[in-house]
Amino acid sequence: MAASEKTLTINNRATSEGWTVVLPRRSRQRRKATKSGVLEEKQEPWTPTDSLIDPSKESTLVQKMERCINKIDKSEFYHTFRDQIQTSVADYFNRVLGSEIKMQMVIYGIGSIELYEPPRLQLSLAILLKRDFSWIGNIEVFDPILSATESRVLETLGCSVMSINEFGRREALKPTMFFMPHCEAELYNNLLQANWKLNLLKNMVLFGNSFETYEQHVSLCKNSPILNSMGHILAARGFTNEFRIQTVSDDYYNAFHDSSWHLFSPALETELQFINS
Repeated sequence: MAASEKTLTINNRATSEGWTVVLPRRSRQRRKATKSGVLEEKQEPWTPTDSLIDPSKESTLVQKMERCINKIDKSEFYHTFRDQIQTSVADYFNRVLGSEIKMQMVIYGIGSIELYEPPRLQLSLAILLKRDFSWIGNIEVFDPILSATESRVLETLGCSVMSINEFGRREALKPTMFFMPHCEAELYNNLLQANWKLNLLKNMVLFGNSFETYEQHVSLCKNSPILNSMGHILAARGFTNEFRIQTVSDDYYNAFHDSSWHLFSPALETELQFINS
């Protein structure tokens, strides 16, 4: 189905912590991608931080997540968030989908859903999006701090937990939503560097920290150490359509403040200059 024929409709219902990031290499050597589009030089096997699954903890965490999902579902925050997708951002999502029916979702850096509420709120939002928008496909999740119990709960909630640490370097070989609220700047930079081609950037939707805010920070703090790992973020500003979200309520500020949708539309290869970081 062509993008012009597609509408982002809501389905009918029956009813930042712990990241260890490898900074980008400065060489321009050829990089080889696997069939899944992850650069081989930037991935390593991963297992949960502990191998013991506690049934009582698992049951408690499932209940916490169910309460959290219900809380967001009934909130003004979610209704406003969903309406923005249906209106302001709909055409951009259609453009990324193109002739595809589904857009996979990749969640990096979710944090500990057992220990902290913001990660639970963020995950709940992702789950509600998949429930309410038929064009959102499978959800893959990764954070190196996830426990075995958390991994089991994620699977129970319909997500797949990655067994490889991609360090944020998944190539968008097909339409992909990268759901990354409040990740480190290095992780966004890794993702952009891995997709620094016209055909890949146009397949991406990114939900995460505002690139505009990063740019403002750099202009005010020119000697900030974070600048060394933001080359691709700053370079992408010239062809990024950014849509800030409204947190609406203080209940959701910690989980989603300063978050935006980012969609990329470079027109020429010359816009993708070589970046050292």
